[in-house]
Amino acid sequence: MVIIMRDFPSCFGENGVQVAGSSSSTAPKAAQNLVTCVYQCKLQGHSCLITVTWNKNLMGQGLGVSIDDSANQCLCKVDIKPWLFSKRKGSKNLHVYSGKVDICWDLSNARFGSGPEPVEGYYLAIAFDQELVLLLGDLKKEAHKKVDIRTPLDSDAVLVAKREHIFGKKFYGAKAQFWDKGLIHDVVIECNTVDLKDPYLVIRIDSKMVMQVKKLKWKFRGNQTILVDGLPVQVFWDVHNWLFRNATNNAVFMFQTCVCAEKSAFDPSVLTWSCSQKLRDHQVQGLSFSLMLYAWKHE
Repeated sequence: MVIIMRDFPSCFGENGVQVAGSSSSTAPKAAQNLVTCVYQCKLQGHSCLITVTWNKNLMGQGLGVSIDDSANQCLCKVDIKPWLFSKRKGSKNLHVYSGKVDICWDLSNARFGSGPEPVEGYYLAIAFDQELVLLLGDLKKEAHKKVDIRTPLDSDAVLVAKREHIFGKKFYGAKAQFWDKGLIHDVVIECNTVDLKDPYLVIRIDSKMVMQVKKLKWKFRGNQTILVDGLPVQVFWDVHNWLFRNATNNAVFMFQTCVCAEKSAFDPSVLTWSCSQKLRDHQVQGLSFSLMLYAWKHE
């Protein structure tokens, strides 16, 4: 069984994924190097989702921020194009709910890993009418000095969804925090579909094998429950493109912490680029976390 993914917050703009079909997108890999994180937050007592998109292309690093209300309506959006040096630090002021949203960032000394998301040396802060809504990064003191807020408290934002593009030939790695304020785990997907009579799929969490799928030609789509930190996580996979289409297309993997009772709401045959409304409802309620990984084979 594989979840249909629709309506990840809608106002991604040009930095978002515009593909509406299945996982067989053939968009250039350079344009796919992005990480999208969705946070459940509060704006003046209203539940909202803040989407932060980190992207990278030949022009450099880029950043996008959008805020959606509980009805999936875009309240405001800021796109910071792949920057020159002057764009690595700045602020924007917008108006939402008859109040002021302040978005401030400083990535002038940010350090990056293999992907477009910074790992340290930065901050991104969002405040509404002098109340902190979202604070990312390790430069918290610097952020509090810059952002106009009444009290220097951490936000209560919760990461509810993340999608990331990963690259490799046989091994594909990512980091994941499946539970709010939980441990950060190393996730490694090993999938060999070339020159094998019996392709296989192996998933490891912190170097420990937690899942193995043999006879992958017959099980190219499916799901299985694993345990992470002693709690169940459903893993969904779709490697059809690698086995039966052009191998330069992507495979899709999803890790879902919420086991939905209404399994009939999901289609077992397709895994696509966006989130189902049922899944999104669970996320707004803070009941689940989903990690979507789009795996691209290096030439």
